[in-house]
Amino acid sequence: MIQCKNITKSFGDLQVLKGIDLSIAQGEIVAIVGPSGAGKTTLLQIMGTLDKPDSGEISYGNININQIKDKELAAFRNKNVGFVFQFHQLLPEFTALENVMIPALIGNVRHSEATRKAQEILDFLGLSDRTEHKPAALSGGEKQRVAVARALINHPSVIFADEPSGSLDTQNKTELHQLFFDLRNRFNQTFVIVTHDKDLAQLTDRIIPMQDGIIV
Repeated sequence: MIQCKNITKSFGDLQVLKGIDLSIAQGEIVAIVGPSGAGKTTLLQIMGTLDKPDSGEISYGNININQIKDKELAAFRNKNVGFVFQFHQLLPEFTALENVMIPALIGNVRHSEATRKAQEILDFLGLSDRTEHKPAALSGGEKQRVAVARALINHPSVIFADEPSGSLDTQNKTELHQLFFDLRNRFNQTFVIVTHDKDLAQLTDRIIPMQDGIIV
């Protein structure tokens, strides 16, 4: 589903990615692991179209991302890519329901339809009674599930998760990890996860180890 060919990236004199070749299949859950500074997050951001490589190609199916203009790329990202970050990045002034709706509204989905879809996903994630709560009133585990719901709202081809359980306690971490597999089983959802969590990595279909900007 996703193909990366000879991806390189430098910041000044520091070469962070040194020719990455990688393929991700539909419905696969993979973990990218390695020490800090290995290039994991940079690769995730490039695969998720948040950043551009210096050289190389990224394709989603038959679509070559390198050939898409910036405005069209934002629309492509909104429709095809979901993100989950370590600290959830929910907007504090909005309720859980409103936070989940935002990507759908950006994608020009009608407000009533966005509400219905957001409610449906929150129900599936066990948050039916938390939809009107703002992030400050949610637990860490609930915030991260809201973030997952937000990532799912547009039925993306892939969800990229950067240390998604890094700020959670053991119980919430276990529940979040199980949620990824429940979503794969139900929706054939693809996940690419950057993690230092060995337990999560061991659960995935494939571990991709990185070191010094290459896959080892």
